[in-house]
Amino acid sequence: MSTFFNSEEHDWEDLGSGIKRKIVGHTDNLMAVHLCFDKDAIGHPHAHEIHDQIGYVVEGSFEAQVDGKKQILKKGDAYIAQKHFVHGAIALENNSILLDMFSPAREDFLKKTLQP
Repeated sequence: MSTFFNSEEHDWEDLGSGIKRKIVGHTDNLMAVHLCFDKDAIGHPHAHEIHDQIGYVVEGSFEAQVDGKKQILKKGDAYIAQKHFVHGAIALENNSILLDMFSPAREDFLKKTLQP
């Protein structure tokens, strides 16, 4: 991955169910990923074994759930999900965008991106 990220040079990866992603950048210990949601698209509740995650709302709004607590998040808000915390989000507007940050980097995302 380059030292700089120009969004126009990278395509969105369609994940289905109204969600697409674009890896912004990564090191071994940190990764940033844009996720774009259609209205009512669901990032289903899940937990990570080794990854801490912060989800920052770039555009739109979400109903986020972390460790059993729900909150409406709008542009400029964020949620913090430490490893083992169950978390998820539902987009409340079309083209709602999260910037997800992971520590360490998500090797599973990189393997999917590098496949032919």
